[in-house]
Amino acid sequence: MARSFPHSFVVCTCKHVTLGEIIYSIKEKGATTLDDLGNLTDAGTCCKSCQNSQSDIGVEKMELYLEEILNKFNKE
Repeated sequence: MARSFPHSFVVCTCKHVTLGEIIYSIKEKGATTLDDLGNLTDAGTCCKSCQNSQSDIGVEKMELYLEEILNKFNKE
């Protein structure tokens, strides 16, 4: 996650979930897994392309994945 993304960046396009909502779920609500994020925000619960690059079914790859965000915050 070398590139900087604004909190308004939409990570999950199916459910319109932003990076800010995901970060809030991790920092304030204690989300540590993809299931946690799905339960708290609905992110990654539809087509699942935003979960990680292996799940990405799109022609163009996503710029940022839920798994990358979780990994960044779980290391801190």
